[in-house]
Amino acid sequence: MILPIYTYGNAVLRKVAEPITVDYPELSTLITNMFETMYHAEGVGLAAPQVGLPIRILVIDLAPFKEDDPELGAFKVAMINPTMLEKSAAEVSGEEGCLSIPGVHETVLRAEVIKIKYFDIDFNEHIEEFQGYKAHVVQHEYDHLEGHLFTDRVTPIRRQLLKSRLTNIVKGKTSCSYKVKKA
Repeated sequence: MILPIYTYGNAVLRKVAEPITVDYPELSTLITNMFETMYHAEGVGLAAPQVGLPIRILVIDLAPFKEDDPELGAFKVAMINPTMLEKSAAEVSGEEGCLSIPGVHETVLRAEVIKIKYFDIDFNEHIEEFQGYKAHVVQHEYDHLEGHLFTDRVTPIRRQLLKSRLTNIVKGKTSCSYKVKKA
């Protein structure tokens, strides 16, 4: 089932998400719906707050990049209760967009290498290190669980320049090819 994506201005996007337990109702269905919603919106990542749920789940599928990099194309994951364990001091910049902030793309600095602990859909624990684009995307989605958006990470001057576009999103003056829940 395709879920509405909550756009900039919705309070759930600014809440720190809560961990879930192994008995969370219909977890498998939720994760399936999150992937389906992400694919429908042509995204590569989606966090539960973006579908209105202040819980610690994110999904990523980098299959659209398989022609450029087969390793990225094979990266598909659902992370439950992720915790950032380490971030490298070295940073890399990359252009980001967000399904919750339609039509806005900005360059953002992120740690080049991260180590994260998470649980899979069967609640098996994983501790993994990611680098490059994988690390970039995981950090973007992880930020959603911490109540942060990528626009928080742009320079103050860029944020000021984005102000009217963000205000238009809050007012519903933006169009999307996917179902949204406006502020």
